[in-house]
Amino acid sequence: MARLTRSESQARTRAHLVATARDLFLADGYAATSLEKVADEAGYSKGAVYSNFKNKKELCLEVLGLIHSTKGQEIAEALGGGETMEERLEAFQAWAEKTLGDVGWTMLEFELIVLSRHDPELRDALTATLGVAREITVTLLKSFTDSLGVVLPVPTQDAASSILSLGVGLGIQRAIDPTISARVVTDNLRVLLAVSQPSEL
Repeated sequence: MARLTRSESQARTRAHLVATARDLFLADGYAATSLEKVADEAGYSKGAVYSNFKNKKELCLEVLGLIHSTKGQEIAEALGGGETMEERLEAFQAWAEKTLGDVGWTMLEFELIVLSRHDPELRDALTATLGVAREITVTLLKSFTDSLGVVLPVPTQDAASSILSLGVGLGIQRAIDPTISARVVTDNLRVLLAVSQPSEL
């Protein structure tokens, strides 16, 4: 087996640190997770963490990016897996019920939002992260409607923002009360699809 180059080794170390930090942040929260704890859990020195990340906020932002990317992949699999539109919507519904309101994820996002109140740099970074999440949602929705051969009655960007906003708001509520159904997100998408037009028109 060929020996890893320096850049490959650094990339592997960074990925391992991010994955370890993700697990700790989701389990214990932002405040309770120190860089020392991440280093120990990952099997590295604290210096290895600081050689890859400026501070804990930067590491956590990387973790949020990984989480958003992973959730996007899960949604893509749900919306692309069934043979019929209804099967795919039900798969998305199952994902929403399982994921929206995940306490670890929801609270981690909130901890960063609270910290950003007096940290303009962090607020800007979170704004950028939200922008990426919105772009992921737009891409997923466009791919889904294209596969169905329909055009939504509103711009895809607006529809995606609506669905994302519903998901975020519902996630907050479900983190407190998990008995709340996540079906409203899927129903909103169904309404949009019901008034869509064939793409060839």
